[in-house]
Amino acid sequence: MPRILIVEDEDIIRSAVRKLLLHAGYEVADASSVEEAEQHHEPDQFDLIISDLRLPGAAGTELINRAPNTPVLIMTSYASLRSAVDSMKMGAVEYIAKPFDHDEMLAAVENILSRQPSARNAGDDSAPAAETPESSDPANIMFGQCEPMQRVFTLIRKVAPTETTVLIQGESGTGKELAARALHLLSPRAAKPLISVNCAAIPESLIESELFGHEKGAFTGAVSARTGLIEAADGGSLFLDEIGELPAEAQARLLRVLQESEIRKVGSTQSRTVNVRMIAATHRNLKAMTRTGEFREDLYYRLNVMQIRIPPLRERQSDILGLARRFLKRQGERMGKPDLNLSPEAMRVLERHRWPGNVRELENAIERATILCDGDVITPALLDLDSEAGDEHIPETLVDGNNEQTRTREVDSSNDLSLEDYFQHFVLENQDRMSETELAQKLGISRKSLWERRQRLGIPRKKSSGN
Repeated sequence: MPRILIVEDEDIIRSAVRKLLLHAGYEVADASSVEEAEQHHEPDQFDLIISDLRLPGAAGTELINRAPNTPVLIMTSYASLRSAVDSMKMGAVEYIAKPFDHDEMLAAVENILSRQPSARNAGDDSAPAAETPESSDPANIMFGQCEPMQRVFTLIRKVAPTETTVLIQGESGTGKELAARALHLLSPRAAKPLISVNCAAIPESLIESELFGHEKGAFTGAVSARTGLIEAADGGSLFLDEIGELPAEAQARLLRVLQESEIRKVGSTQSRTVNVRMIAATHRNLKAMTRTGEFREDLYYRLNVMQIRIPPLRERQSDILGLARRFLKRQGERMGKPDLNLSPEAMRVLERHRWPGNVRELENAIERATILCDGDVITPALLDLDSEAGDEHIPETLVDGNNEQTRTREVDSSNDLSLEDYFQHFVLENQDRMSETELAQKLGISRKSLWERRQRLGIPRKKSSGN
């Protein structure tokens, strides 16, 4: 049985990762600092160390030197991506950005252990064997028994072994990052890093520096040279999530990477050749964005060599209960409630709900119900989807693009927009003449949901809106 050491100073995170790995069948020990890990354990005798980057005392990267024979997986936040890249240069086998979901962590652990044969496990029948195509198959990383998901799995299996650039499209919460991980693990680059970047999470002023690196003195605050994330992915895969948020300057630079396989650091006159497989993802309609000038048309066609569309949960009706049971089993084990079941009424509520937040929303609903449940049966009241359905329901007229308010725009233009794009355009066009209550009523959502979406999409509320 593989042995894993967790080094994390935040008790909640350390406990959650420990329970997750224990239930996955690993032997787990933990510590809150590098010093505690060395005092109570022998780090070099573990098969894997999972460590936070910033710890009291010595940094998590110090374990790379103190346990040279053990692979180290670094946990970090998007705000610390530069340090994550530095840690990989120091010898970390991979990094994972917080917050991460359970499937993402387990997939990372399985991938690292499968490519790290260990002499101390040679006689252990339970030790993981060398990675096989079956272990990294998309059906083992993502759940989906319906026909649309089976088509996704087939497409991933066909395109993964190639060097083709892939564009993954799908609404938020559908599992685009899991699809990218499956593409990487099934590719010849599986032994090299998969670097994941959320383009929407990095400030626009820093995105070029983060992706391409910079030289010392390139701009105010550049006190030393930095390696970019693209260079850190050299030999492996680069996953650019929410690529539709990439600013124009970075789009031009990225186009050169795709055309010439070259990068140039900010402030440098020298280019460097890189060997990176590009995987991009977005919930937005990039083709429609090229018409408005928000996204470069030449970059779009470079990215859109092979497109994989992850269907929303409302198009995966037969998968809803299967996913719910998987999440319920996982959450029940984590919280010491292994005998939880869904009532027939709860099952019907799950199947009827529209799931605007997709698989992520379903997982959150199950986690919430597991926490609140005092017995062994999850009821509709615990799922709390009835009230949310009123907040989140999207009228069919919005989906079809035939709402009366869209007549100010051409019909074919509306059909090219995602639901979030439609929401943004509708609010911006009508907020000067409608109150917040009227806007919410026309959109078929609550005022609270309207406010939350404004915050998420960065749409300011007009002072003259009548509220």
